[in-house]
Amino acid sequence: MRTLIDFVYLLAGVIYSPKVIYRAVRHKRYRSGWGQRFGKITRKEPAKKCIWLHAVSVGEVNAARTIIEELENKFSSFEIVISTTTDTGYARANALFGNKHTVFYFPFDFSCVVQRAFRAIRPALCLLMELEVWPNFVQIAQKLNIPVAVINGRISDKSFSRYKIIKPIAKTFFQKVHLVLAQTQEYAQRFEEIGCPNETVIVTGSLKYDTAQITDKVEGADTLAQQLNIGDERLLVAGGTGPGEEKIILNVFKSLNQEEQFKDLRLAIVPRKPERFDEVAQLIKQTGFGLIRYSQIKKSATEKSQIVNRKFPRPSSVVLRPSSLVNRLSFVCPSSTLRDTLHASRNTGADVAPNIGRTCVFD
Repeated sequence: MRTLIDFVYLLAGVIYSPKVIYRAVRHKRYRSGWGQRFGKITRKEPAKKCIWLHAVSVGEVNAARTIIEELENKFSSFEIVISTTTDTGYARANALFGNKHTVFYFPFDFSCVVQRAFRAIRPALCLLMELEVWPNFVQIAQKLNIPVAVINGRISDKSFSRYKIIKPIAKTFFQKVHLVLAQTQEYAQRFEEIGCPNETVIVTGSLKYDTAQITDKVEGADTLAQQLNIGDERLLVAGGTGPGEEKIILNVFKSLNQEEQFKDLRLAIVPRKPERFDEVAQLIKQTGFGLIRYSQIKKSATEKSQIVNRKFPRPSSVVLRPSSLVNRLSFVCPSSTLRDTLHASRNTGADVAPNIGRTCVFD
């Protein structure tokens, strides 16, 4: 089975490699951590027992904070190592945990690479955030008698459909997972359907609610408002947006600005993927709005002074880098008008940005 899986990975790697090269050249992604991705990992405290926690990207890293705090309190004699897959996830994990714990890129799931990683890390327990159940990883962990648990487990509709297609194969490695702590009953049933024994699946709720900041005052918000020269104006935040969603929110913002009660409204757009910043900035310009990019504010003290001292124009938009200044921003829909406008956009058949029209928390 491992040989077959390795062959499939190799074939996929050959097909996907041009895209990786393009992103590395064009968007400066995937340029670091290649030794770690091939299993060359060094721990800070190799003499200690170890717990390996994997969180694929920023959202999972943030959700893992409460878990890591509890592990630090209850297993103080263990070293905790944290792996991520994406560049943004690695940067976030390094910022949160790098001073205390080993942070590294998750190794490719080739059997030889995973074996090398396990020899280097020697974990007593592996915790996988949300899903991230890789065939060779769980099979080798089982062979080494290392328990694997899925924390904050979820399976999206898209992933569930794919797993059902290969259900006989998926069952062979999902049944090797020792414990699944699922976010909802629906997700729990999905884990069971694709192979996890029902006695190993428990519904515990979402960890992301544990790390959500429920407050009227968000740390750093005043600093950000000062840098953008925003006074008492209201700010609409479109966080974690994807392709097509920015156009919808810009159309909604344009409609709202035509109403007297929303004349003071400003818009901040935070694209989910950093490589889309330029694309979204261009879209905002084409729509006819004034534009301030937060990255411009930070370029130099002189340039920053020039931008901050300029009044944030209206109607206008700002493109922010996730986690660039404020760890979280929140927006609560101020009236039914915004909700009605969004519903109208939905009725046209377009996809509406999921975080708008309700409280949203993003990084």
